[in-house]
Amino acid sequence: MSAAFASRWVELPGHVREDADAATLPQGFRAAGIAAGIKPEGLDLGVLVADPHETTSAARFTRSGVLAAPVQVTKERTDLGAIRAVAANSGNANAATGRPGLDEAARMQGAAAMVSGAPAEQVAVCSTGVIGVQLDGEKVVKGLLAARPELRPDGALDFAEAIRTTDALDKHLALDVELPGGTVRLTAQAKGAGMIQPNFATMLCFVQTDAALPAETCDLLLGVCVKRSFDRISVDGQLSTNDTAILMASGASGVAVEPESEAELRFGEALDYALRRLAILMVRDGEGARRVTRVVVRGGVAEGVERVAREVANSPLVKTAIYGNDPNWGRIAQAVGAAMLDMHPLHYDIRIDGTLVCSGGYATGKTAAFSGDEIEVEITLPGDGAETEVFFSDLGHEYIKINAEYTT
Repeated sequence: MSAAFASRWVELPGHVREDADAATLPQGFRAAGIAAGIKPEGLDLGVLVADPHETTSAARFTRSGVLAAPVQVTKERTDLGAIRAVAANSGNANAATGRPGLDEAARMQGAAAMVSGAPAEQVAVCSTGVIGVQLDGEKVVKGLLAARPELRPDGALDFAEAIRTTDALDKHLALDVELPGGTVRLTAQAKGAGMIQPNFATMLCFVQTDAALPAETCDLLLGVCVKRSFDRISVDGQLSTNDTAILMASGASGVAVEPESEAELRFGEALDYALRRLAILMVRDGEGARRVTRVVVRGGVAEGVERVAREVANSPLVKTAIYGNDPNWGRIAQAVGAAMLDMHPLHYDIRIDGTLVCSGGYATGKTAAFSGDEIEVEITLPGDGAETEVFFSDLGHEYIKINAEYTT
């Protein structure tokens, strides 16, 4: 499902223009998505290729202690600063699959290298879907070979479709970014709707640009923007085994982005917009969610504000109250207390969409409904100097249905 994106928390920078043609990739890129039979129906295998040998890149991965095979193979066998091709499947996570899973991920990497023309050490592999089921390597290899003639400069939407699992909303975009040296294109495709937790998510995100960026600049910008986007979201507090975000820069536009330049600042703002937008879409798509809430916590201790924000964002009591539009701010108060053990008496304020419902730890007599598509909760703790935010979804009947029947 596609819909025009609008959010009070994300604003398109003045030097960035959105292009409705999200199928066309930046110069130097080709992509395809095909049905390899990994899922019962639909596209389930995507290939993305940057043809220029000078392509630079950066990547970020889940911090889970249980790494899926494709994450291990990509981290250990790929030059993360020079990724020129990506092969990604949905329908099977290839996680908790032992030595056979690692072998299949390596086989997938080798086949994708042959299809893309890039060396194996410049190929990343990604998977998403059910954990604990062996990936059928024969289907993957045959699918990759079938994808080779389908690779084309306007294949981004097929690629985006091929990486989806329970996603109900489309998560892709195309931006034209005005830099001092000229205009560059930035496109992105992502998936994610459940098993999402600050500390990365069950998500895949691939970003392409034809700007010329040094690998070090790719790494710096991706790292900063991930911390402000995918590290700031929660659907259900669950940490995935497969999270991967990759930025690839073909340089085919000839427009350079030098370190510590105006071009770097402008490109970074465009990338930040893209990733925050995709992150909020993941929360908005949170497997049956009705609303997105942003919790902002301020206080004197950075560790404390972060702990409170995450406790509120992951509280099933808070999430169900928001889903049902039950103006029970006491559930937020209990989450604050759970995060700040032995800090009694704790003086704190709670505002819901600007209405002060709790001051100094006491009810003000005012109430605020959890209504509308977006809700803002502000929590103030003692002291000042620290602030954080987390975007999270509510929790309702559809989430339980989707996850109770995920493999059946």
